[in-house]
Amino acid sequence: MAVHGLCPLCGIRKAKRECPGVGRRICAVCCGTKRLVEIPCPDSCPYLSSSRNHPAAVVQRRRDRDLGFFVPLIADLSEPQSRLALLLQAVVVRHAGDAVPAVLDADIADAAGAVAATLETARKGVIYEHEAATASGRRLAAALREMLKALDPGPGNLARLETDAAIALRRIEQGANTAADALSGDAAPVYLGVLRRIVPGELPASPEAAPQGGTGGSGPLIIPG
Repeated sequence: MAVHGLCPLCGIRKAKRECPGVGRRICAVCCGTKRLVEIPCPDSCPYLSSSRNHPAAVVQRRRDRDLGFFVPLIADLSEPQSRLALLLQAVVVRHAGDAVPAVLDADIADAAGAVAATLETARKGVIYEHEAATASGRRLAAALREMLKALDPGPGNLARLETDAAIALRRIEQGANTAADALSGDAAPVYLGVLRRIVPGELPASPEAAPQGGTGGSGPLIIPG
């Protein structure tokens, strides 16, 4: 039951800011961390305008916390593997945007693990498609497979692409499995929330612009600061 005066988004802190995106008062923390992520903020919002000119400390702390979890997951990957990880994470975010029922971190781990296992099995000479356990996981796995099938690695590069993709998918699985503990207190789904805040919106969505067969992309991997 909602307590009068508490933020309707977190139900913990006092609601002090009029939010035109929600149509109710919310707390300053939710305003800062969910702005343009979960809240459809209109350009007329004074808090949005202020944040663009003077980022709040809470937003910077949120960014630092996200990066502190996200960067170690891909820090030791090669550049092609990192690019594949970001591309596949973008697929997760896009798929989750209109998925019904909502995608949970467990579904992401399930899907990434199933597709990775299929690629790893193929590298051993066995053709077997591993299936995710949940319906949401299976739908996401299909989206991930579709993206990978659309990539053209070029002659002789398929094995490298499959190996790099499997490694990238295992990191996504790891992130989805560990985010809730690493970022305790964040609203579920925790890992999906991190992806929505971290994965660049301009990440290549077409196979032509994506990493190809382990050869790398046109420039260095950039994590938004």
